[in-house]
Amino acid sequence: MAASNAFWRIGRLSNVTRASTLSARQILSLGLRRNIYTTVFLCRSEFQSKSEYWNDKSEAGESKFDKILIANRGEIACRVIKTCKRLDIKTVAIHSDVDSVAVHSIMADEAVCVGGAPSNQSYLNMEKILEVIKDTGAQAVHPGYGFLSENTVFAAKLAEIGVSFIGPNSDSIKAMGDKIESKRIAMKAGVNMIPGHDGVVEDPDHCVKLANEIGYPVMIKASAGGGGKGMRIAWNDEEARQAFRLSTEEAASSFGDDRMLIEKYIDNPRHIEIQVLCDKHNNAIWLNERECSIQRRNQKVIEEAPSTFLDPEKRAAMGEQAVALAKQVGYDSAGTVEFLVDSEKNFYFLEMNTRLQVEHPITECITGIDIVHQMLRVAKGHSLLHKQSDIPINGWSFECRVYAEDPFKNFGMPSIGRLTKYVEPTCMENVRCDSGVTEGSNISIYYDPMICKLVTHGKDRQEAITTMVEALDSYVIKGVTHNIPLLRDILTEPRFVAGDISTDYLPSVFPEGFKGKQLSPMEEKELVALASVVYIKDNLRYSTYTNQTRLPSHPDTRSEWPVSVQVLNKQIPAVVRKFENSYEVDVEGDTMTVTGNISFVLPIMHTLVNGQERILQLTVRLGGGQYHLRLFGTVFPLRVLDETAARLYKYMPEKMVMDVSSSILAPMPGILKSITVKPGDDVAEGQEVCVLEAMKMQNSLVAGKSATVKKVNFKTGDTVNEEDLIIELE
Repeated sequence: MAASNAFWRIGRLSNVTRASTLSARQILSLGLRRNIYTTVFLCRSEFQSKSEYWNDKSEAGESKFDKILIANRGEIACRVIKTCKRLDIKTVAIHSDVDSVAVHSIMADEAVCVGGAPSNQSYLNMEKILEVIKDTGAQAVHPGYGFLSENTVFAAKLAEIGVSFIGPNSDSIKAMGDKIESKRIAMKAGVNMIPGHDGVVEDPDHCVKLANEIGYPVMIKASAGGGGKGMRIAWNDEEARQAFRLSTEEAASSFGDDRMLIEKYIDNPRHIEIQVLCDKHNNAIWLNERECSIQRRNQKVIEEAPSTFLDPEKRAAMGEQAVALAKQVGYDSAGTVEFLVDSEKNFYFLEMNTRLQVEHPITECITGIDIVHQMLRVAKGHSLLHKQSDIPINGWSFECRVYAEDPFKNFGMPSIGRLTKYVEPTCMENVRCDSGVTEGSNISIYYDPMICKLVTHGKDRQEAITTMVEALDSYVIKGVTHNIPLLRDILTEPRFVAGDISTDYLPSVFPEGFKGKQLSPMEEKELVALASVVYIKDNLRYSTYTNQTRLPSHPDTRSEWPVSVQVLNKQIPAVVRKFENSYEVDVEGDTMTVTGNISFVLPIMHTLVNGQERILQLTVRLGGGQYHLRLFGTVFPLRVLDETAARLYKYMPEKMVMDVSSSILAPMPGILKSITVKPGDDVAEGQEVCVLEAMKMQNSLVAGKSATVKKVNFKTGDTVNEEDLIIELE
């Protein structure tokens, strides 16, 4: 069996190199070969059992597709491939030139390059994709989400060449993809509606007029939008004008459609959505709800199923309205009807997503149904075998969207780079990682910065939370900044644990922005104790090296060491004592007993501090007692000094703090869409000076103070890196 798997892995790698003209030597030069083999092997063995999909249904011997093409990339392409492998369906992956050795390209049975890195040259290159479909003999196409998943022209072209679209019919996509038309259809279906304007917003003046008629606050959003793009809230006339302009530009860039609509913004609501599943024979069921209220910039961060807020009666009412809408529009695949729910449990239609949702795994966890499999069955023409009474709520499930982004910047600004170390917590029970990356993968400016959808399941909500916290602590990601600190902090925050959440959760719980884990006095002492032990063990290890030609070995025979730890702008003294199987650390009157695995080889250190489990990661080791330790999800830069160094450190000069109010720095890598000032212009504090686009999101950069523009270092259309100096003020 082992030999067979090894042969398969090598064979697939050769196939990919032929398809993408990337040589084995080039792969080796990227340092990816071992990790590609490992990932492919794991991905191939994963999901081979139906145990997770215990409630999935199909008929023995029913017809199925022989080969499908996945018109997508990343984790969703991998997710579709996993189900296809379980069903013994051949798969074709498409990829851009920079995705030649991406995980989805390696996993598929065939992989074909369709163009350059920008999406419009590859994953949106409809004609090239259609050519690949014909060349490979694919019988159907699964579009995943994003890209061409809701493109009616693409669906129509597939129909013309006799290829099945694994999604709803084009009429449904067109009707529900247009938010204006979808509202009209929802009203006919008897679905509860949000007050707003039933038409297109013509221009900024029209937007302000409508906003005043509806009453602030209002939501201005793209008619063809989705995924939080092209959406902004306005609380006054000035914000309405700016929101209309930025959302219009964002919509044009993301969807090629800049039409806007406007409606009443339901202040402090919950975002709850219903998963529906329909076939081509007028059968439709709902697979319970997902709570998606934890959001930033209208994009979901953490989802759970079911919701703590709904009772059985309200759940049924929402499910029935969702199915009524699906039947009204003639829907025939998996889809999601999204609602806003106020504090009195009144619910209002938001939109229908005519595709597989990012957060579908948590529905699969509580229902036992493989939604991708059912989409394949429906596309082949089979009837649903489930009745509404077959749909359970089995336990509780959470999904954390792990992104390559900096949560300390507006709850998440994209980060790019190569994953120099990457270990998923897949060895844990009830943990699922839907990812499309491996160690060595590159997170680029061209695509969404999602690394993984981390999913946990438990018999109840608290068990699922506890498992998720441990999984986040055990997740190793190096090479890019990531949002695990924010995710973990949310999961342990009292309001979230109590289920008291809304779409306004993040700004209300973190009004000054996310600052990282705020340690209690005892947690701070635990960090000092762990840092002290890491330092002592590091020094003891170093002093016993036998291969040092210039530094002779001088074993440290002491059993007690006074140290000082510089952390959180403090200098905290400690005394470390070593015993046979433990350390004791005295910190400001408390004694911490540290046991467990303090290792410089393994990426995770499982320790106990006074009997409490603490998962520690050494993320950076700079020498001279400088470490970055990740504890409670947050990375703490610190320095441990011995007794002499601590005594002398007080004579060191203080580091100068840079005044950034005179500089407009790029908060993330991106493309400058516009620059509205030139040298010599006077600007006011808070005035927009440029717009930076990153991952298809428009970000308005403003002046930090009233000043005169001294220099503009870039021009419209230029690509900038994080912290590049765009504009200088004086």
